[in-house]
Amino acid sequence: MLETRHGSCHCGQVRFRCTLDLAPEGERSPQLRPGPWYATTLRCTCSYCRKTRIWKAHVPAEAFELLEGAGLGRYRFGSGTIEHCFCRNCGTTTFSRADFEVMGGPFVCVNVGCLDDVPFEALEHAPVRLEDRANDDWKAIPAHAGWL
Repeated sequence: MLETRHGSCHCGQVRFRCTLDLAPEGERSPQLRPGPWYATTLRCTCSYCRKTRIWKAHVPAEAFELLEGAGLGRYRFGSGTIEHCFCRNCGTTTFSRADFEVMGGPFVCVNVGCLDDVPFEALEHAPVRLEDRANDDWKAIPAHAGWL
């Protein structure tokens, strides 16, 4: 079900609130936006996700609020269309932001590992979709995914 969750970096200088659904398929609320990105959490093989080990959940921009950003650092690479945010103090990758028409406009990918008020049991049952972004194929499951 849709729930408001709170997240932070390790030291607390970056804090946020978002509304998302981590329930398994069959127990989920109607999606806030259409598309596979909002129906599950994601692990991908792109160079950024691979190196930061981020476990992401997409939320529409209007379902995200930055509560504290004193330590917020930003990083862009490649085409620069995605803003990767992290804490400059502790180094935790907290979320990313972008605006892609195919995904319904502005959105935020929160790092599921940064959510502070999600019980371990809910994390254990959260749906996860794997995507092969290393080969620029969002729809394909990576040939080698055990490490994700």
